[in-house]
Amino acid sequence: MKILVTGGAGFIGSHLCDRLIADGHEVVCLDNFFTGSKRNIAHLVGNPQFELIRHDIVEPILLEVDQIYNLACPASPVHYQYNPVKTIKTNVVGTLNMLGLAKRVRARILQASTSEVYGDPEVHPQPESYWGNVNPIGPRANYDEGKRVAETLMFSYHSQNQVDIRVVRIFNTYGPRMAETDGRVVSNFIVQALRGEPLTVYGDGRQTRSFCYVSDLVDGMIRAMQTVDFTGPVNLGNPEEYTMLELAAMVLDLTGSSSVIEHRPLPEDDPRQRRPDISLARERLDWVPTLPVREGLARTVDYFRTVIG
Repeated sequence: MKILVTGGAGFIGSHLCDRLIADGHEVVCLDNFFTGSKRNIAHLVGNPQFELIRHDIVEPILLEVDQIYNLACPASPVHYQYNPVKTIKTNVVGTLNMLGLAKRVRARILQASTSEVYGDPEVHPQPESYWGNVNPIGPRANYDEGKRVAETLMFSYHSQNQVDIRVVRIFNTYGPRMAETDGRVVSNFIVQALRGEPLTVYGDGRQTRSFCYVSDLVDGMIRAMQTVDFTGPVNLGNPEEYTMLELAAMVLDLTGSSSVIEHRPLPEDDPRQRRPDISLARERLDWVPTLPVREGLARTVDYFRTVIG
């Protein structure tokens, strides 16, 4: 098939492009390089199955494709809070443009949504049936609410125009090609540890997250896209839960760093706990993450050693 990946030069998008090409598909990678990197896809340039277009999905585009994976959007707080209006536009106007394209060419479209739709959850772990606890005017709202609206648009196009949709809610994902400056906890800890800087822990460090290795996530996305009579939303993430202090200890051990832990005030609206209920993914997609967190972190540490020297 000919498959469009928006945000294809990003962390997750570039791994998705790799996998789709390995599976024999032609890939059209669309990216405006706001947070994506040419380094992530440099190895694909020149491959006859790969085409790169520099484009912002806030502007319409006409392409002939069979499937669309809509991943375009800054995903870390540092980036999505840099230009909040742009983030909302990418999620709303960009998603509208991709849905319009899917409708015109009758392509199946997958929306990369997020665990952020659950906000600071009062239900734990979070099933897809949980509606969330989101602050609509807080500093994270441009991303949280933008993704919630994107889901609404997907289901509206599905019910009104019979567009063939898939919605996946992505929980914390990590691995090679993460940006060293993206401000997310795994990359932060690893970069700080390798540089011998203090590891920045916000609050008391007892807040929890779940970490899924990028190849496991990509497998889940492809399974969702291939599953017949299934729209989602479906959680994709690792149900193993770690406190920030546990993660910091693991990173210090894997890097052999003598860095100390430095506590800072907890950011506004930072969720206290986040862990996916993946019963639906297990049942409908036959999907569970397979790579243990410690092994995935070791691979990620190896990557960052080469990046930051």
